[in-house]
Amino acid sequence: MNIIRKKSWQISENLVTSKELFEKRRSFIKLGAASLVASGAIMQLLAKENLPNITLDFIKDENKNALKLNTYEQITSHNNFYEFTTKQSAVKDMAHTLKTDNWKIQIDGLVENPMKIDLDDLKKMLTLEERIYRFRCVEGWSMVVPWNGYTLSSLIKKVKPLSSAKYIRFETLVDTTSFPDQKRGAFGAVEYPYVEGLRIDEAMNDLSFLAIGLYGDLMPKQNGAPIRLVVPWKYGFKSIKSIVKISFVEKEPLNTWQKENADEYGFYANVNPNVDHPRWSQKKERVLGSFTKQNTLMFNGYEKEVSGLYVGMDLTKFI
Repeated sequence: MNIIRKKSWQISENLVTSKELFEKRRSFIKLGAASLVASGAIMQLLAKENLPNITLDFIKDENKNALKLNTYEQITSHNNFYEFTTKQSAVKDMAHTLKTDNWKIQIDGLVENPMKIDLDDLKKMLTLEERIYRFRCVEGWSMVVPWNGYTLSSLIKKVKPLSSAKYIRFETLVDTTSFPDQKRGAFGAVEYPYVEGLRIDEAMNDLSFLAIGLYGDLMPKQNGAPIRLVVPWKYGFKSIKSIVKISFVEKEPLNTWQKENADEYGFYANVNPNVDHPRWSQKKERVLGSFTKQNTLMFNGYEKEVSGLYVGMDLTKFI
């Protein structure tokens, strides 16, 4: 018998989901697992709520905090993915050009076990979980997302970093047939490939997550298919999409937005309501679907889990 102990960041499902939808999900369970796929009634209910079919087999997130999930439609229709376009509402309609078949990830640098691995093989190596996380964009909007994926630390342990590895550098696919903005060369929205980075200790934190899906189905292309990073205590631009390369390095990598505008964006990008963006306040955020704003929490509400990573650091300087 497995005893599941809840972690401090976990959110109770009956509080995360709206009561109406939660009751409908309970009705799915009552129908029985054996009839789940075949039941026309279930399929009709999923379609009515605009939810994807549950295609992934994962460890359910048994949570405890009172957060409300954003709808699948909201999560998949409001996307920053400059490789397609800077217009958030247009990404969904353009993302069909992304080719995700036979996806491979190169893992190299200061590790004992470098590898180039198919995503399908990676799935077999690691345990698939659900993580329901807050997501806060530097632009001042936010949402709550039920991601499916793997702890980043589980992959790190497989490749065995050398003691000289202090940071991890992530890189997005470069493919002009998949990404229209990459065709524009020097006139593109940013310089490609898109690059992000974490310190090793940040990457090893249990919250750091490699997501391959959401709402129980594979990752939609507009949300970063087939695999993306999710670091919930940092602004959303740190959670790099469509990853093809992970490198373990000694020196702090120059991430894309720091390279584009170092006066406005730093390496850390920790959610900090006490440090305003040079052009707007970060004290409040608008949850997608809401007309009012709510207070932004330090480290996006994960202060207990991650504040120890930054003891002694001036968080107004290391932004």
